[in-house]
Amino acid sequence: MITTLIRRAIQAGFVVIAMTLIVFIGVNVIGNPVDILINPDLNQAERLRVIENLGLDQSLWRQYLSFLHGLTQGSFGDSFVYGRPALDVILERLPATLELALCAMVIAIVVGLPLGLYAGLYPDRVSSKLIMTGSILGFSLPTFWVGLMFILVFAVQLGWLPSNGRGDTAEFLGARWSFLTGDGLSHLLLPALNLALFKTSLILRLTRAGVQEVVMQDFVKFARAKGLRENRIILVHILKNLMIPVVTIIGLEFGSLIAFSVVTESIFGWPGMGKLIIDSINLLDRPVIVAYLMMMVVLFVSLNFIIDICYTLLDPRVRLDGKG
Repeated sequence: MITTLIRRAIQAGFVVIAMTLIVFIGVNVIGNPVDILINPDLNQAERLRVIENLGLDQSLWRQYLSFLHGLTQGSFGDSFVYGRPALDVILERLPATLELALCAMVIAIVVGLPLGLYAGLYPDRVSSKLIMTGSILGFSLPTFWVGLMFILVFAVQLGWLPSNGRGDTAEFLGARWSFLTGDGLSHLLLPALNLALFKTSLILRLTRAGVQEVVMQDFVKFARAKGLRENRIILVHILKNLMIPVVTIIGLEFGSLIAFSVVTESIFGWPGMGKLIIDSINLLDRPVIVAYLMMMVVLFVSLNFIIDICYTLLDPRVRLDGKG
């Protein structure tokens, strides 16, 4: 077990190193930040001085080696736009995105899991068919359109909820959080619902498919033959055995919520990493772009590692080393 964990950690390290090369070269061969960041009225000498200060006068390989050297010291370089360490700029926005992703995932699990369980246990009921029809809409409707409709209905027409910004925040664990205040919670609700819509449908349909597969297994029929209560059969025998694929989806989709919440953050003016990366791409702020992408690489590698461990906790028959 320990040996396998160490081997997986080493493999993850190689993946991260390979991605540093792919991300760095991919970002640096596209566009020229000099054309955006430097005033065209500057003379040639001033332009060369700015280019040298940004480190863009060096060859691509020298820039990459300098980038790797900075990584060993926990630095991604200074932002071209903000003039501060790129990692600090991103970490300032991380709590907002993390809060939005967590809230959206909680909504998706709390709504999607019970509805999927119900639809799988009673597939012939009209309510189950309505639930599955709603899940198709959740898959089909574009996120940006749903977000605009939320704003139009709940913010403009009804005036129940705000449509922009993060609202009041309170400090907890050294960061500012919206869910700790009433005003912040009201600002959080619409973007979280918008972000959770697709994930809810995904978890719902996956849970329903898992239930329909598990209820046909012999151990469920045997449990019913023994006269066990239906609640115990559902919670202990059915739900536990369908959780492995659900946990996989939840783990990976949580990473995608953090990495790809760009559309929702842009629509609702949520000051998170998604909005920051869009602004950085428009301004070709390479250090911030690279730092963001590398954080996402580490996030997905870590989530996959955690999911592997969760497998063994949910089902002892599953082993990281493939034995047993």
